[in-house]
Amino acid sequence: MTDLLHIPVTTIDNRSATLADFPAKAYLIVNTASKCGFTPQYKGLEELWQTYKDRGLQVLGFPCNQFGGQEPGSEAEIRQFCDLNFGVTFPLFAKIDVNGANAHPLYVALKSAAPGILGTEAIKWNFTKFLLDGAGKVVNRYGSATKPEEIAADIEALLA
Repeated sequence: MTDLLHIPVTTIDNRSATLADFPAKAYLIVNTASKCGFTPQYKGLEELWQTYKDRGLQVLGFPCNQFGGQEPGSEAEIRQFCDLNFGVTFPLFAKIDVNGANAHPLYVALKSAAPGILGTEAIKWNFTKFLLDGAGKVVNRYGSATKPEEIAADIEALLA
């Protein structure tokens, strides 16, 4: 199994990192987009972050433009949009692909560890969420329609 915590990622401000650089008891990893019907979930994600960050939650957003071209902006534009519209303070990362030949290795590993409905690995849309424990083991995968607040009990269980 791939060690998810040590897969290289790039922050939204172009710094090299790994998830291990964001120590946590629980990680919520989300592929995001600024022009999607689910975009208001940024508010709920920020609320989870504010509620649980001091107890060990990391919410990590990975912008993706693979679904309907709903994340067309540059990293600077994405950061500004998230700041102005939702007050996002949780870590955001450089835009990535989550499916296909150019899928980011983090998402290849996440999808393999937690396939979706009927065992399919492909991400179906923006705001698919993966909950990991502090060791980087995938605990659950949630579809786009699952609102962030619906995941609170599962987060609480990992932070207990």
